[in-house]
Amino acid sequence: MQGSANLNLMMKAARKAGRSLTKDFREVEHLQVSVKGAGDFVTKADLAAEEIIKEELLGARTTYGWLGEESEQVLGEDPTRRWIVDPLDGTTNFLHGLPHWAISIALEHKNEIVSAIVYDPCRDEMFFSEKGKGAYLNDTRLRVSGRKKMIETIYATGLPFAKDTNLIKTTDDLSRLLPQCAGVRRFGAAALDLAYVAAGRFDGFWERGLKPWDIAAGLLIVRESGGLVETIDTNNKLLQDDDIIAGNGQIFEQFSNIIRKKS
Repeated sequence: MQGSANLNLMMKAARKAGRSLTKDFREVEHLQVSVKGAGDFVTKADLAAEEIIKEELLGARTTYGWLGEESEQVLGEDPTRRWIVDPLDGTTNFLHGLPHWAISIALEHKNEIVSAIVYDPCRDEMFFSEKGKGAYLNDTRLRVSGRKKMIETIYATGLPFAKDTNLIKTTDDLSRLLPQCAGVRRFGAAALDLAYVAAGRFDGFWERGLKPWDIAAGLLIVRESGGLVETIDTNNKLLQDDDIIAGNGQIFEQFSNIIRKKS
């Protein structure tokens, strides 16, 4: 796909940050780590990667706003456009030497995501999309899975940790879903979970307690791959509330009904 200037800028920023993160990942035992909350960490690698991305994006688009995980929000001169960035989705995996983490960058225009990338430096997999132009993994067009039977499907989610109040809800979800499917995976990086739904590797994904930077890029990539994305609570709004459910259109109703306790 021939990407726009903004998409190419996002890819450039992600690859540059990816090189920095990969270098730090090789020496992860020496990284300085701070604790933001119970079970929630930030490293010098996160901060350096966000600064790289911020310099690239705001340096080229000086009027855009900014919402990043590790820095203060910036209200741009152009109130209709902002970058939404997670410089390192999967920090805990990163700290444990697990090669499953990613960079997530989305461009929002008039409250709608119009460009998105999720970049996995460990596998050099660049998932990307632009509104109305489909979604891709490197040079390959993406489509969600076509599985129709629940018992053949697998799902991804995040498991609440520390004192997260969503623990009981999630264990209830699992007790209803597991008997009806082929399995549930917990890989620890929501942006990649959504990208894997878009690629047909997972048939669906759900999670509570997320932030806009966790899902902004992934939700567009799923939609442009033919999938459906909604909030678990139908009274909520994507990017304004903290829950999400995504899946292929063949099983979405069955899957969402299970998570929403309708079946």
